[in-house]
Amino acid sequence: MHRYFLALIVLVFSSTVTPAAEPAPKPLFRDFMGVNGHTVQFKPELYKPCCRLVRDYHPIDWDFGDDTSYATKFPEARNRVDWNQVYGSWKKAGFTTDVSAMFDNIKIDKWKDLEKDAHAYGLAFAKYFGPSNQNLVTSFEIGNEPGKYKDDVYRKIFQAMAKGIREGDPKMTILTSNIVAGKSHDYAKSVDCVEGLNDLFDVLNVHTYAQAEPWPTFKRSYPEDPKIPYLKDVEKVAAWRDSKAPGKQIWVTEFGWDASTKPPKKTGDFSKWIGNTEEEQAQWLCRSFLLFSNMSVDRAYIYFFNDNDEPQMHGAAGLTRNWKPKQCYWAVAHQLKTLGDYRFSKVLQAKEGEVYAYEYTHESGDGKRVWAVWSPTWKKPEHEVTLPLGGLKAVKAEQMPLAEGDAPKVEIKKQDDNIVVPVKEAPVYIWIEK
Repeated sequence: MHRYFLALIVLVFSSTVTPAAEPAPKPLFRDFMGVNGHTVQFKPELYKPCCRLVRDYHPIDWDFGDDTSYATKFPEARNRVDWNQVYGSWKKAGFTTDVSAMFDNIKIDKWKDLEKDAHAYGLAFAKYFGPSNQNLVTSFEIGNEPGKYKDDVYRKIFQAMAKGIREGDPKMTILTSNIVAGKSHDYAKSVDCVEGLNDLFDVLNVHTYAQAEPWPTFKRSYPEDPKIPYLKDVEKVAAWRDSKAPGKQIWVTEFGWDASTKPPKKTGDFSKWIGNTEEEQAQWLCRSFLLFSNMSVDRAYIYFFNDNDEPQMHGAAGLTRNWKPKQCYWAVAHQLKTLGDYRFSKVLQAKEGEVYAYEYTHESGDGKRVWAVWSPTWKKPEHEVTLPLGGLKAVKAEQMPLAEGDAPKVEIKKQDDNIVVPVKEAPVYIWIEK
């Protein structure tokens, strides 16, 4: 009797315990690297070497003018922009488009019927552009940085617009606006605004910048700097996600640095602005992609695509300057070419202030790997790191380039079953095979 009772307990327990689900595979880099564009200004063929994901700042008042109840006539906006031409050209060039629906500049009292109009807009947009329909836009952000909307109002517009999108095309991915794990502020809404609405969103949306100092310098630091919240803010959202919305993705839809050739203006808000060099911009963008790939981040979008060389915050953040590639353009293009068919596998080394070494495996599963190795800070002179091969073979090594053409070759020394790699602030990529 005693043995039978124990066996019954074991049987019941084993039938009610569900094995832990296997974690989803990390994204391939071609499905991970993105850039922020803007409507008719974006030139898909120019940025195609750098990424296959593009995020558009889409002002929804272009579609209904000054009347939020206006019945949209997609694909044409009320101001006569042809979205078929815009998003169609992006798709033709091989881009996957994410739209950030911007209503930040619409005063709350200008909505005729906030919830009704928001629902109608989401429904109409998804029914025309969504993956099940014209398939020009695959994901939709409900707001960019709607800080001027109070939390309860944002929650109402989010619910209404999300319900409309779900009805219009259940296959369309829905994102929150820029979100923070804490209190709302001028540029982000708190995660509290969407708590409990898990069926209405698929992705938590984060903007993060490596801000080391506030106004008046707006100085930014390197991405691994332990003193800044650059990576920590993403980790906080991930912790909230794990607790309140398990299974949802996290996208970093804005990150970047400004590199201008001009001195700041002598007067005004940016008179004491401190920018970064083009080399720093290139290194820190590429290293950010590497760092994000080891975090709970499923996509990351550079801010910005082009700039006019303005010495101020967000004024010189482009991959191009006046449509001419900057150093970061070539560095990012090389990273996509190198890692596009690979996904993050594991950390080989991570020593704060000294060295990071990550492994990426090829999508084919045939054993091909790329190791990315870099130094996180200029405070430690250039040095070497020894990495065990474990019976594998190092085929070649290249350093992140800053110009068009072949990337600089890197000499790596073999010692027994190890390789010795020179560590620099610019990532070194090493091709590894069986």
